[in-house]
Amino acid sequence: MELIPTTPLLCFSCFFIVFCMLYSVEVEVAVAQNNTVTTTIPVNVGIVLDLDMWVGKLGLSCFNMALSDFYSNHGDYRTRLVLNKRDSKGDVVGAAAAALDLIKNTQVQAIIGPENSMQANFIINVGNKAQVPIISFSATSPSLSSIRRPYFFRATYNDSSQVKAISAIIQAFGWREAVPIYIDNEFGEGVIPYLFDALEEINVRIPY
Repeated sequence: MELIPTTPLLCFSCFFIVFCMLYSVEVEVAVAQNNTVTTTIPVNVGIVLDLDMWVGKLGLSCFNMALSDFYSNHGDYRTRLVLNKRDSKGDVVGAAAAALDLIKNTQVQAIIGPENSMQANFIINVGNKAQVPIISFSATSPSLSSIRRPYFFRATYNDSSQVKAISAIIQAFGWREAVPIYIDNEFGEGVIPYLFDALEEINVRIPY
């Protein structure tokens, strides 16, 4: 199962994403309008989460709190992020359909989510085609990052950051062989090349 951020990390990730989005949008608006006084400017942003799971509910709450906290301390900002939530229903097709709806019907400027790498793989392709940034705080598969996916931004560590620790444990026990057991999907397969390289560096044989 894909690693889920702890509550403090999830809240920090949400605030960080909100801050970066608001800052970049506000700078763009200020330059475009030459600092003239205007009314607030709504900026539609999609958020695709599994709202039946605790991490989806918690993530949505964190984003709402981050927005409220940001605007309470930055009342001079003219832009206002409008979160348009969609439920992925924990399904790849549901997540892709939600992203398409947000892009076509709501015309969002960016999409936050989804929670796992399998759903993210589909949504990233949709975002690339529509040139809409996709920002995920919990999709960790290294294979999602690519120069062919310039509209994907990851606000968390990817799984390749764990392979050195795994190889260090194997080396500490003096094991000479290791058999990786992984899920046959985007999440499971993404880390395997990095794990193989790390094990090769310490001369550990992978028999399968």
